[in-house]
Amino acid sequence: MTIAVIGIGLIGGSLTVDLRKRGYTDKIIGVDTNIHHQNIALLCGLVDENDTLDNAIDKSDLIILSTPVNTNCIMLPGILDRIAGTSKVVTDMGSTKASIAMASKNHPGRGRYVAVHPMAGTEYSGPLAAIGKLFDYKTAIICDRELSDPDALNRVENMLDLLNMHKVYMNSSEHDVHVAYISHISHITSFSLALCVLEKEQEEQNILTLAGGGFESTVRLAKSNGETWAPIFLENAQYILEVMDTFVEKMDSFRKMISDKDINGLKALMEEANKIRKILN
Repeated sequence: MTIAVIGIGLIGGSLTVDLRKRGYTDKIIGVDTNIHHQNIALLCGLVDENDTLDNAIDKSDLIILSTPVNTNCIMLPGILDRIAGTSKVVTDMGSTKASIAMASKNHPGRGRYVAVHPMAGTEYSGPLAAIGKLFDYKTAIICDRELSDPDALNRVENMLDLLNMHKVYMNSSEHDVHVAYISHISHITSFSLALCVLEKEQEEQNILTLAGGGFESTVRLAKSNGETWAPIFLENAQYILEVMDTFVEKMDSFRKMISDKDINGLKALMEEANKIRKILN
């Protein structure tokens, strides 16, 4: 099978590593607007060749969209136009789904598209960030599977099985609500804390010198690429804003308890938060 990976960054590049090693594909074609990324992908063996989007689509059996979510939405209808009447399949790796679902909803070739979100990643970006086994034992969310042709769905499910991913199915709107709570707000709070500390660091040079493991783990996501995450925040704005309102309420509760020196109230809040152990363990 020949696959085209559109966007050779962390996700796209990591996919190529394992799909090649595990025998899913015998040829990988890369498409990327960044010439530097193209060269690195070729030199590192992530792709066998680089080509234009149209040529890559024509040569491939499976097209994987791994560009920023707003770009995925723009590109998908044109790809579906080009593969009309063929057995080709297109899937995306984006972390928002409602917008791309709307972009493809009324397309006559909608059945050739399978919407996927692999819940995997690191704070790094670009082809040099690509690593093997990134997806092993992580969750892959497949959205609106009833809208995909059975053979298209089967092809993508086989790929996810080869990557050792646990498959979960839901609709696009459900997906965007859930990821706003479990993924997107984590990035926003990490970016915000980093900005807060950097502002203070301008006044007190020792603050980062004193930072320990707890701080590093909390702000790790602040190293994530803005080119990737700004479109995600905007595409999922409705649900992210709801989560942020709730988060601000909880911060205000902590602020009030601390201001009032209410130790019992603080303990109660933290004990309530400790219930997350039952979910994460």
